[in-house]
Amino acid sequence: MRTRRPLRRTTVITAVLALLSSALVLGATAAPAPAALPNPAGWNLVFGDDFNGAANTGVNRSNWIYDIGHGYPGGPGNWGTGEVDYKSDSTSNVSLDGAGNLRITPIRDGAGNWTSGRIETQRGDFQPAAGQKLRIESRIQMPNVGGAEAVGYWPAFWALGTPYRGNWWNWPSIGEFDIMENVNGINSVWGVLHCGVNPGGPCNETSGIAANRACPGSSCQSAFHTYTFEWDKSVSPNQLRWYVDGQQFHSVSQSQLDATTWANMTNHGYFVILNVAMGGAFPNALCGCASPTGSTVSGRPMVVDYVGVWTSGTGGDPDPDPDPGTGFDAYATIQAESFSSQSGTISEATTDTGGGQNIGAAGNGNWLRFNGVRFGTSAARQFNARVASGAGGGVSGLVEVRLGSPTGAVIGSFAVGNTGGWQSWRTIPANIAATTGTHDVYLTFTSGQPADFVNVNWFNFGH
Repeated sequence: MRTRRPLRRTTVITAVLALLSSALVLGATAAPAPAALPNPAGWNLVFGDDFNGAANTGVNRSNWIYDIGHGYPGGPGNWGTGEVDYKSDSTSNVSLDGAGNLRITPIRDGAGNWTSGRIETQRGDFQPAAGQKLRIESRIQMPNVGGAEAVGYWPAFWALGTPYRGNWWNWPSIGEFDIMENVNGINSVWGVLHCGVNPGGPCNETSGIAANRACPGSSCQSAFHTYTFEWDKSVSPNQLRWYVDGQQFHSVSQSQLDATTWANMTNHGYFVILNVAMGGAFPNALCGCASPTGSTVSGRPMVVDYVGVWTSGTGGDPDPDPDPGTGFDAYATIQAESFSSQSGTISEATTDTGGGQNIGAAGNGNWLRFNGVRFGTSAARQFNARVASGAGGGVSGLVEVRLGSPTGAVIGSFAVGNTGGWQSWRTIPANIAATTGTHDVYLTFTSGQPADFVNVNWFNFGH
């Protein structure tokens, strides 16, 4: 929602100083090779999208929701920020470039009206467990524009407390983490925490608790930089930290806020948002004008290489000597929603016997990982999974088992098509190569069609 301006005078002065002290490096931009989704030591990936796909296609709707219009239905107008653009799902505004990147492009039409894009993760459960950490990261090149031509550009990568969904009026108490914000083509990244009440309160709303700095090396606009946010529950008091290219530039401690404000902000999950706004209170405050102006140029995209979310813990592949109290028993029922990490799926309520949740929206290229599955010394030779499908005619795919990597050798698989509905469950067996020991097990989903083709409730192995 980002209802946050006018800025405090000190924030505006800081931004102007950053502009004066940091020359923009503009001009033609090379197209560097996309970076692979990182696999940082000590972290487990729980969500990732590297935006691979054909040029001029949309994002994976299993991962992302397109926000449409001038605001959420029933919520504040102009997304609560004063921005003037209409958010669309047109590939003119939101599309893959065919080179492993997402482009969100603001466009002005002949009548002076602006359209742009805003997407948010389907998942809204991103938060660290007690004693753990959460990491949200993206590699982004801000719109490559500066000076008068940049006035009104407002790219952002941020996370919003999930209780906002369906309420639309409980901001800022539910919390907002602005991991990367930028306006008007200034060579600076802002990191901001919003919380408490508006106006004023412990987070100085509508400005928030903010810090900013120039991008290291190349300007924010002329090159990709990595923007990272960490929510750390492994220390007391808990900490929130912001980084650009691995360099910390902002932090907020639990001790800075009263217990109620902190609890209201942290007792739930978050969803992640990518967008480029045009105009609004923040760019207006820094330019001292109503933005965008007649000099603002159209068509300069924010380019996103990847988005990833990780939780702390021990990752890795086969573990030859696991703690017998951790991981999974291969021969017991393993609930699909108890995954250690995943890519591209959702969790939802199931009507299958026993209730609870199932994993849904699984399609080509998606996967689930289960750390430390213990097969023992007597070889497993069978795999069983409880699945359902409401896939359309002609849509089917393979549920595969791999060890150690989502691209490792397939040790067993079965095909599944429409079972009569997304909650019409059946148990399907498959043979697997003889397997002993302890491994990280991946369920991978492969199909020749782009549509989702299967839900999974549980699985197990047998001799």
